[in-house]
Order: sequence, then C-alpha cells, then structure tokens
Amino acid sequence: MKLAIVSNYINHHQIPMANELYQKLGADFAFVQTSQMEEDRVKMGWGNEVHEIPYLKLYYEDSDACAQLIMDCDVVIFGGVEDESYIKPRLNAGKIVIRASERLYREGQWKSISLRGRKKKYEDHTQYADAPVYLLCHGAYVASDFDIVHAYPDKKYMWGYFPAVNTYNLDNLFLRKLHLDADGATEVRLLWAGRFLKLKHPEYAVKVAKYLDDQGISFHLDMVGGGELEEQLKNLVSRYRLEQRVTFHGFQPPQSVRRYMEEADIFLFTSNYLEGWGAVLNESMNSACAVVAGHGIGAVPFLLQHEKNGLVYRTGHFKEFREQVLRLCKDAPLRKRLGTKAYETIVKEWNPREAADRLLQFCEGLLDGKVIPEKTGPLSPAPVIAPRKGYQYTRRTQAE
Repeated sequence: MKLAIVSNYINHHQIPMANELYQKLGADFAFVQTSQMEEDRVKMGWGNEVHEIPYLKLYYEDSDACAQLIMDCDVVIFGGVEDESYIKPRLNAGKIVIRASERLYREGQWKSISLRGRKKKYEDHTQYADAPVYLLCHGAYVASDFDIVHAYPDKKYMWGYFPAVNTYNLDNLFLRKLHLDADGATEVRLLWAGRFLKLKHPEYAVKVAKYLDDQGISFHLDMVGGGELEEQLKNLVSRYRLEQRVTFHGFQPPQSVRRYMEEADIFLFTSNYLEGWGAVLNESMNSACAVVAGHGIGAVPFLLQHEKNGLVYRTGHFKEFREQVLRLCKDAPLRKRLGTKAYETIVKEWNPREAADRLLQFCEGLLDGKVIPEKTGPLSPAPVIAPRKGYQYTRRTQAE
C-alpha cells in the first residue's frame, strides 16, 4: 500500500507517528509538505529536524513530482492546507481521500449562517458525502462542526496529534516530582507551557498563583514560553509580589519542555475554544502530571475523563479552575492517582505506534471496500459533541 500525508508543514507533534508509518511502509510512505514553517515556530525549535527526514517531500521545491505522488498513492491523508488545489484532482478522480481537520467554526458555530461560507463548505466537503472521502477529527468538536454542513455522514472518526511518547518507571518519575521549600516542607510544582497569547489565557496561571499564595499553599509555578502577553504577565507577578513563587523560562525546545513536565505535579491547560487540539495535553499526561484543563480545548473531551485521569473545568470559569487547582495542591494521593491514569491513557492508546497501526488497518479496510472502526480511542466513530456540551461529556464518559 502506498500512503501519503499532505499538510502545510511537518512538526515535532506529527513526526513520531510519521516515523512509525515509514518504519512499516518504507518507500511507500511520504509526507508532502506544502509550505515553509512560520518563523515563530522555528524559534521554538519545531523545524530543526526537517532536513534529516527521509520520507519528507517538499511541494514548493518539486511540485510536479509531488502532484503525481498525490495522484498515484492508494490512500492520501490531506489536512492543514487551505488551498484545495493540491487535492482536487484526486477528489475529482474519485480516489480514496482521508481528510484530517480541526474545527470549521472555532470562533462559534453561529458563523455557519454565512451563505458564502456554506457555499465554500459545500464545494470542499458536503458534495463528497457519498464519495470515498473520510474525516479524521482533530478535536472533540470537529464532528459537530461538520455535521452542521452535512459532510461525511457516518464517516467521521476520532483522531488527534500524537507527540513522542516516553516510557517511565512511575515510581522513579514521581520521585522526581518531589520538591521541598526552604523550610523543608513539600512544595507543589505547577507548570504552564505555551505561547503567551490571549486564546491560551496564561494570566489564569498567574492569578491562580496569587490565590494559592493567599491560601498559604507551598508551591512554585514555572511559566515556559513567550509571546505578546509576556510583559503584562511579568507585571502581574510583580504586582502580586510573587517573584519568588513564579519563574519565567522563555521559549524552550521540545525536549526541555518535557523535562519541566516530568518534574511538575500539576499541569495547567487554560486555553479557550480557539485551541484546536493542544498537544501539550498529550505530553503532560505522558509525563504523569495531574492536569487541570478547560473543556473547550479540542483534545480535552477525547483524552480526559473528569476525576478519572484529570480534572476538567468549564472553559471561562476561573473560580472553578482555581478550586480544582487548590484541591490538587492539598491532595497528594489524588495528584498521583490522576497522573498515573493520565500516563496510562497515553502509553496504552493515544500514542504514535498505536495510531499508526490503527491507521494502516483502517486504510487496508478501505482498499478492501469495508470500514473497520475501532471501539474506543483513535479511529473510533467520532461523537457529535456541541461545544456547549463538552463539559458534560467529560463527566458522562466517566460513568460509562
């Protein structure tokens, strides 16, 4: 079987699964990159591996060969590219296409009322309802968005990003998470990591630090990243007199971010609905962090079950967020239990090797004329979850 993934660019969240596919398919696998990576992501260390990847094809350097490759493959996975011209010839030829998509309406499903937008969605998606075109949903609310435009009926599947997975001796890993303050008491280590953007609400982390300080909790907050809100955040720390409690580390390469996660007790994930997936959730869970995350983040309803492997608060509700964090700070056994279950979720199901195996089996089924979905996890049928229902969904799945 010849398989290609076509996307705007490859990054360190996609490379591990692509490596697994290359290991299994060899020269019959290719990743076609259509664009050069943005400068700010290169600064974060995302583009360092590109020139060493044997299966990577650069469309902008050899367009004719890449276009032919897209037509010749048995299955093509297409996602992350706004320009439909890359995939239109294959769609028009009626060949198998698997789309991989984040949300259509991140800013609100009310935007679906646009007639101009609906026309574009029909041209790109709805008209292929009966064609051999399938949808991988990069986030819990993707299926709901596409349901609005009547696209891919009964052909939408759970998917996501699959960063590198580390295996640990959990006893040793939890020892690394033990920290003491100046008085020899246990100090809870909190971590926030990402770009300092409005959609990611890094100010929640600083404000919860103030709340924990007021409650007399021994803690330290590490802020990894940078961006437009950095000066504002540092001013807030100064105003709260938390300079000894909060440390800004700037942008760090991916491997350094993972080291911070390995030493953190609690990972704070505070983005709003504009966070399409959020691969830091995979990584922090793999590092056995106890996660507190907002339900509006795309990955959260797929990966987290409230009270089972993390705590989920209602996006935008800071008071609920801070109470969840305080609860974890006061309850070491709960942190360990949630961290352990989070780790198991990643190493058992949501990891690059499992995803690659399931994807190849799914593609082989398509070539044989039959779809064989998984029962849970990647490539199981995607539930249609309206964004307003995501909070309840994280609790409903706990009981099932």
